Amino acid sequence: MALLTICGPTQSQDWRMPLCGGTISPTVPFQVYNTELAVPPGYQPAKFLEHLEEGVDDVKIEPWHGTTTLAFKFQHGVIVAVDSRASAGSYISNVKFNKVIEINPYLLGTMSGSAADCQYWERVLAKECRLYQLRNNSRISVSAASKLMCNMMLQYRGTGLSVGSMICGWDKKGPGLYYVNDNGTRLCGDIFSTGSGNSYAYGVMDSGYRYDLTPEEAYDLGRRAISYATHRDAYSGGFVNLYHMKEDGWVKIGQFDVNDLLHKYTEEKNMGFRGSSRSLI
Repeated sequence: MALLTICGPTQSQDWRMPLCGGTISPTVPFQVYNTELAVPPGYQPAKFLEHLEEGVDDVKIEPWHGTTTLAFKFQHGVIVAVDSRASAGSYISNVKFNKVIEINPYLLGTMSGSAADCQYWERVLAKECRLYQLRNNSRISVSAASKLMCNMMLQYRGTGLSVGSMICGWDKKGPGLYYVNDNGTRLCGDIFSTGSGNSYAYGVMDSGYRYDLTPEEAYDLGRRAISYATHRDAYSGGFVNLYHMKEDGWVKIGQFDVNDLLHKYTEEKNMGFRGSSRSLI
């Protein structure tokens, strides 16, 4: 969204003002004034990017996004693990970006897609959850919070939003985990991973996930899944931000450098190989 400054002509001047879509329309003369308007590049930003100039094929802008986010339920709650690399195409804009929105003490939301879209709509969700609590004198359920997010996405379906979020929390029914995206899709499940590195994270989860994991085993599994995904996916990296959703609210376990974790895992693997070689000899 760009800021456009409009300077009006005097009564004697002719005036033609460009509209949002790039068309030109004559208007009636008006008094001189200065103002700033937030003008979006067309009603559908994705379509606007495809047609910046008529007849020019090489101006299409691809809004590339990359990340790896992960959440899974187990016997002690919900684990949320995300990477911290924010990318704009092939440019790394931030290496310490927290992709977890702390909606309230009992709700967390993850971000994948457009950082601006995810931050804005999950903050709107935080406001709606707080209003619900004030009106009803009770916390909103995880299911209802995800439904609110889903309804917001449905209202703007097809307008170019880029949102893939996991809503995690704890309510009267216990731990809850839902996936919501910009198409209005809403799914309930035990394991979700989103972003360009999600297939690598799923591979680690498939090999090590059990519902009866201890908290320490769950922390290690979340760190491993994100670390190995950042190793294979160019758009993921930085640090692992790890959260644990418990019955009395979420706790941030810590922030871990993926380079340190990968070196640690490599050393452990090499030691295991050397030990197995000696035993065979």
